[in-house]
Amino acid sequence: MPTPDRDELRRLHFVNALFAHVTGHDLYLAQQIQAAITTSLTEAEQRPPADPEFIAAAARLLEKLCSGLPRHGFYHWNAAHTLTAAKPLFARAEIMAGLKHLSSYRESTLLITNLRAALLPPSGRYTERARRDYESLLSLIRDLAAARTARSANLHLLFL
Repeated sequence: MPTPDRDELRRLHFVNALFAHVTGHDLYLAQQIQAAITTSLTEAEQRPPADPEFIAAAARLLEKLCSGLPRHGFYHWNAAHTLTAAKPLFARAEIMAGLKHLSSYRESTLLITNLRAALLPPSGRYTERARRDYESLLSLIRDLAAARTARSANLHLLFL
């Protein structure tokens, strides 16, 4: 079996972390899930690991898997779905809506996608301000999840 290149290995670990409750951290099972995602996309080998279509396909697959689990809640927030979605005020409202939706579940997954892409300037270069905004928003989301989740609940907070 040929050695995977860096992007392929990065994508495999991404899938393994994302679907850990299904794979049990088994890289072979993660590789099968990755193959299922990439075969549903054209030209998958040329795509970077953080490709928006790959992330969207992984999010749809995770939603299907979570909906198949009994009494497991799932909420997905795409931070790049509007131009203002990643602003702290709007992000807080979205996260609060997600946590409210998940509050009745003992086991749940909150998936947040494209947060970095929503804050990255069009030039593709991170400035110090963009990095601070990103770190601040990550802290806000983590703090909200910790404060608004019952101690008896098990919330999986995933960032893609």
